[in-house]
Amino acid sequence: MRSELGVPPWDVFHQGVSHHTGLGLGTVLIIVAFCVLLLWIPLRLRPGLGTLLNAIEIGLVENVAQDLIPETNNIVIRAIFMLLGLTIIAAGSGLYIGAQFGSGPRDGLMLGLNKRFGISVRLARTLVEIVVMVIGIFMGGHIGLGTFVFAFGIGPMVQVALRVFKMPTTQQDAVVGEASEQ
Repeated sequence: MRSELGVPPWDVFHQGVSHHTGLGLGTVLIIVAFCVLLLWIPLRLRPGLGTLLNAIEIGLVENVAQDLIPETNNIVIRAIFMLLGLTIIAAGSGLYIGAQFGSGPRDGLMLGLNKRFGISVRLARTLVEIVVMVIGIFMGGHIGLGTFVFAFGIGPMVQVALRVFKMPTTQQDAVVGEASEQ
């Protein structure tokens, strides 16, 4: 957000919800996380400890991060902030999902689509990001160049991070992984 080049798609959605409810962004993040868990039911996903912790900490961290990250008018530094944030989120996703304590609600949606329909993590994440971005725009959320960079960049980057941290990223990878473990 500090890059001022556009927020990630989920935050466009969160802004829209906040705009219509009057709730703070951190509060909306937490509420949306628990609502997204309902989408896990048809995907036959089970939450873990990491699911609960992620649902709560994302909103809290976002509130704190806004106070810690400095503002700047330098476009180069803002672009670096944007790309660094995207990279940290992708690497963090690979690390915590790879730990297998349960994915966060939003990441679980991506993994559920991957598992249930056999689409790549890259495609599943990109589709989810685009859908929430469009809904968020219609609800009054704000977009920028960074929103589109995130929407189309995070899926491929998370897929790479999951492979680096040994997490299957396609149904084929999961089958190969299971066969090699036997």
